[in-house]
Amino acid sequence: MTYVESRDKLQHTLDVLIVLAQKDFKVRYRNSVLGFLWSLLNPLAYMVVLTLVFALLLRVNIPSFAAWELIGLLIWRFFSIGTGQGLLTISMNPSLVNKVRLSGPLIVLSNNLANFLGSSLEFLVLLPLLLILGINLSKAAIVVPVLFVLEFILVFGVSLTLAALNVEYQDFYQLWSIALQLGFFLTPIVYDASLIPARFSFYYSLNPLTRLIDATRGALLYRTMPTAFDFGVILASAAIMLVVGFLVCDHYQRTFAEVV
Repeated sequence: MTYVESRDKLQHTLDVLIVLAQKDFKVRYRNSVLGFLWSLLNPLAYMVVLTLVFALLLRVNIPSFAAWELIGLLIWRFFSIGTGQGLLTISMNPSLVNKVRLSGPLIVLSNNLANFLGSSLEFLVLLPLLLILGINLSKAAIVVPVLFVLEFILVFGVSLTLAALNVEYQDFYQLWSIALQLGFFLTPIVYDASLIPARFSFYYSLNPLTRLIDATRGALLYRTMPTAFDFGVILASAAIMLVVGFLVCDHYQRTFAEVV
């Protein structure tokens, strides 16, 4: 393949990816009166309810609890919505597999990009909310986009694995729904990680979402940069899941057209 042919093929792939991502993003808010506002109202409503329960009724002693809680919710929403929707992308788009002949990774990536765009807008709205809640941002906040991109890679890798497996074994949709419910309580979203017993704390800290949430809270609320351990766990998890995702997707790619 010549340089020109390779360039044209890459350009065509990028054009298809952009079109699919735009379509996925628009479909999410089609026939909705409030449209994208629902993406903002949902975590805000959670924040209000959880603040009332934990900060006011249960007297949780966490400074700036509303802001602290909202950051955890947005990180979790990006992962849970991205993987939950990404899991269905191949099985729910038979025409893209059979007629357009798109590869599994490209279909999953377009959906994840649409979710990345929506979650990025949520985080942009978060910044003025933090100021309203009395949080003064520092230079450490510049690391948040880096953490967000690393989470996107993690989401893409997990979505690839789940989407490929869900084509073969459609029980994965139900299993992942249960796993996400469990994961919500195994991640420091509504409680501080310091509550974990010392004998379990190291294993608990290996959860990449724990590291993402703690690192983002540190950068936005406490003016601290992520540690080498934070970056190490997040990078290793994202890289491992991306490699696993491509391997699993490549293994089942030949059977996608037969099943969907």
